[in-house]
Amino acid sequence: MTEYQHVTEDMSVYRDGTIKLHGPEGYEGMRKAGRLAAEILDELTERVVPGVTTAELDRVVREMTLDAGAVPATMGYRGFAHSCCTSINHVVCHGIPADKRLKDGDIVNIDVTPLLDGWHGDTSRMFMVGDVPLKAKKLVEVTYECLMIGIAEARPGARLGDIGAAIQQHAERQRYGVVREFCGHGLGRLFHDAPEVVHAARAGTGPVLKPGMFMTIEPMINLGRPHVKLLNDGWTAVTRDKSLSAQFEHSIGITEDGCEIFTKSPKGLDKPPYGAAA
Repeated sequence: MTEYQHVTEDMSVYRDGTIKLHGPEGYEGMRKAGRLAAEILDELTERVVPGVTTAELDRVVREMTLDAGAVPATMGYRGFAHSCCTSINHVVCHGIPADKRLKDGDIVNIDVTPLLDGWHGDTSRMFMVGDVPLKAKKLVEVTYECLMIGIAEARPGARLGDIGAAIQQHAERQRYGVVREFCGHGLGRLFHDAPEVVHAARAGTGPVLKPGMFMTIEPMINLGRPHVKLLNDGWTAVTRDKSLSAQFEHSIGITEDGCEIFTKSPKGLDKPPYGAAA
């Protein structure tokens, strides 16, 4: 789940300014939580088909999370009542599961965060429903590229702004809009923590990245302009121009020589088409 306001929650003993630095216990906890999150999305690859409701998908997420001895971190979070977010077509993020059925040609982001043994595994993927138009396929492909390009910048000695700058450059080269109102975030034992990871930034700015920092990178890329609006439910964010939007998310930890992706798919199903990957 993306963050959209400045975090003021208490920091732990290990700090770098306002950013936690985690030790080996944190990495081990995040690996387990991240793997569970990835396994849940892996399970959904054959279930996201025309005719399924997002409420049914939410039920699968909830059951898999609880069966693994975890809890869905989104349930009860600031009043959110579901186990995942399901964002369809022009929904940018925080879409609410419901009885609406997915139809042929839809694209949908599913965002899950199991809380396992005190650690949050936060990740999302795009799913393409049936026969998806070429422009939607390209948007999904480029958004995944943005995620991985941003992750490639996440290494010790780099600046936080380097991540957003790389993402912005790649997206805008395709004339896509990069959402500013929502961002990635630090995480670990807290769901949302410092730093805020913006996806449009100036290279060489922001805090220096150091081993032990945990964060999500989760670019939201619009087929049209970058502007979004919040619906009356207080959660669902949509594109103002009704253009399609896509998002991918991984949770990562900065290491001594780069970064570790905690939420990588055990089955290699990190990006569609998932059938071909399987």
